[in-house]
Amino acid sequence: MHVGSEQTERGIAALVGRMADSFSRLVTQHLQLARLELTEDVKSMGMNVAMIAAFVPFILVGYAFVCGALAAVLSQWLGWAGALGAVGLLNLVGGGGGIGWALYRLKARRMMDDTTDELSRSMAALTSAAPAPAGNTLQGAERPLFKESPNGR
Repeated sequence: MHVGSEQTERGIAALVGRMADSFSRLVTQHLQLARLELTEDVKSMGMNVAMIAAFVPFILVGYAFVCGALAAVLSQWLGWAGALGAVGLLNLVGGGGGIGWALYRLKARRMMDDTTDELSRSMAALTSAAPAPAGNTLQGAERPLFKESPNGR
């Protein structure tokens, strides 16, 4: 009769079941964190885009007046065609630089960085080697204190 082996099998099955439940809970929590973080990021970006859209008309009108005034000042030395060309070229250079800067910032932004960090920590914990058992050996000894026979008796 192997009463001990039956209890061991039930114990191992229970451990495997608890491990599977814990892993399932971990994955579920990671998905919930990702969903919450993505929702927060989208809300934040949406508010920023709405604010930009609200102020764009004021900027465009003011910008048109400043460009007209600059062209009027420059027309005394360059003529109207030269002044309009110079203001237009200045706008192209400034706009290109602004778009380049915005693209750089967009590429630098890390989306869902908390979720990525948590997933990395979980993967590191799951893939790291388990510590060696401390029992069944004497300190400093290289061989086990109790040796099992090959047939388990």
